[in-house]
Amino acid sequence: MDGLSGVVLQWFQAYLIGRRQYVQTGSSASSPTLIVCGVPQGSVLGPVLFLLYTADLILLINGHDLCPHLYADDTQIYGFCRPSALLELQNTITSCVDDAGRWMRSNRLQLNTAKTEILWSTTGRRSHQLPQSSLRVTTNDVIPKAVVRDLGIYIDSDVSMRSHVTKTVCACFAVPRQLRSTRQSVPMSVLQSLVTSLVLTRLDYLNAILAGIPLYLLKRLQSVMNSAARQVFSSSARSSTYVPYRRT
Repeated sequence: MDGLSGVVLQWFQAYLIGRRQYVQTGSSASSPTLIVCGVPQGSVLGPVLFLLYTADLILLINGHDLCPHLYADDTQIYGFCRPSALLELQNTITSCVDDAGRWMRSNRLQLNTAKTEILWSTTGRRSHQLPQSSLRVTTNDVIPKAVVRDLGIYIDSDVSMRSHVTKTVCACFAVPRQLRSTRQSVPMSVLQSLVTSLVLTRLDYLNAILAGIPLYLLKRLQSVMNSAARQVFSSSARSSTYVPYRRT
């Protein structure tokens, strides 16, 4: 641990060195095994130490003039260019991923190519210019996708958010159908809590990314709000129940 010394270094050493683990099921247990790498799962220091451990990866990606984004063990690499420089950006990303793979191997980490996805983004008018050929990731070829999922958000190649709205609406409309059979057997307060936790939280989750979406997509989200309101107030589909949908 470069930059740490004295009591602080001894503290981390005492936390990391000499730990053992075993597996127990019922009254049977395996022999204890010395842990040579990693930290106890669920520990307070675990996430902090992992961030310190992977800090060099950010510098490596920046060294290729690309932008990194790390969330726990999920690493994303962003780059942008003009259409005429697309081949150069592809080569830069491939070189960066190769270096990242070598860095991970040298630090006892694994680059999971099976979970690696590639998304090329542009405006709808230029979508035909997006490359369709695979991109080499270490020893595997990864084909670009039209939609990727990032922390629960579905991102289209044209950044239209159609896929995210569609999946959100489908998930939300499934809830009233499930609650319909229990509506008469639970108090109003319980029903409101269920609708809030199962429907409204889905609509509210990172809804700031929906700023500027077309009106027809906004109407689909509004229909979810209306359906949830009818579910709570036991009104029919022909009623004029309306709750405005607002983005934060």
